[in-house]
Amino acid sequence: MQSSFRFIKALKRQPVDCTPVWFMRQAGRYLPEYRAIREKVGGFMGMCKNPEIACQITLQPLKRFSLDAAIIFSDILTIPDAMGLGLHFKTNEGPHFERTVRTKQDVENLPIPDMQSDLGYVSEAVRLTAHEIQHHTPLIGFCGSPWTVATYMVEGKSSKHFSTIKNMLYSDPKLLHALLKKITTASALYLEAQIQAGANAVMIFDSWGGALEYNSYLQFSLPYMQEIVTHLKTKPSTKDTPIILFTKNGGQYLEHIAQTGCAAIGIDWTVDIAQARSRVGHLVALQGNLDPCVLTANPENIVREVKSVLDRYGKGSGHIFNLGHGITPDINPDNVQVMIDTIKQYSPSFHSKE
Repeated sequence: MQSSFRFIKALKRQPVDCTPVWFMRQAGRYLPEYRAIREKVGGFMGMCKNPEIACQITLQPLKRFSLDAAIIFSDILTIPDAMGLGLHFKTNEGPHFERTVRTKQDVENLPIPDMQSDLGYVSEAVRLTAHEIQHHTPLIGFCGSPWTVATYMVEGKSSKHFSTIKNMLYSDPKLLHALLKKITTASALYLEAQIQAGANAVMIFDSWGGALEYNSYLQFSLPYMQEIVTHLKTKPSTKDTPIILFTKNGGQYLEHIAQTGCAAIGIDWTVDIAQARSRVGHLVALQGNLDPCVLTANPENIVREVKSVLDRYGKGSGHIFNLGHGITPDINPDNVQVMIDTIKQYSPSFHSKE
């Protein structure tokens, strides 16, 4: 059944009848049904750690929209939380850690979480969700990139300038590499567990890779994503699972990312998808890349911009329509419907002769 999913076929650059679509953060605050659950249940991590609730939230956008994939409801910071850093979320401020990782002793003290006792709630959410949708929709598991996760662990919260971790990068690169290696080991096991629980594809979110200087990205971000890809592709139970890599503001690295062995590269709206296809489309599928802010516009403009992305990619498979980053809480779900309807109605002409 998995091989017949439109999303999976596009990831493998096989012929499809129309361009598949899903979008990052599709189960989230823009949906009134999500807000209703959050008001009833309480904190964000409490929802993530309740497999039944996480499954329910994952399914919400599928009940509303004709999407070609679901992504498990979770967070990129589950691993450092399981390492004992005390993750909590502050209203209008995002994630905070009670303890930071800034010294050699801090890194050495970090445990590799047990995928069952420490993070089993994620695998269970995947298992429940996969059981619910296995015959009609593929499920995506995910993790944060080691670099992105490390920024939160070192800074202790979201950051604009990443001054603390960049100080570590330049003044003690050996320490940073030790931290990244430990996160990489945990992340590879984490994605492996999600695949074994039923995820049909996995994605690595490198939200802050684009904040790095060019050579630093090639030393401190991409090699660790490469290690995760290599781990999964050498395991019998995971070697055939498609992997998507997404570095926000990473358009200058497409050729490097395409060499990792990933199935697809997620691109943000700062990259021209036609140029991206010309550069790496013979090696990987491309996922993206509508600016999420387009969904704040009126329907006519949404239709125009969606068609523009499809036109720029052109004929043939290997394209998964997505936003260039996550959907924002202010988006009207009706506008999402306009986007999806346009893709379903307009894209078949690009695949009619495959």
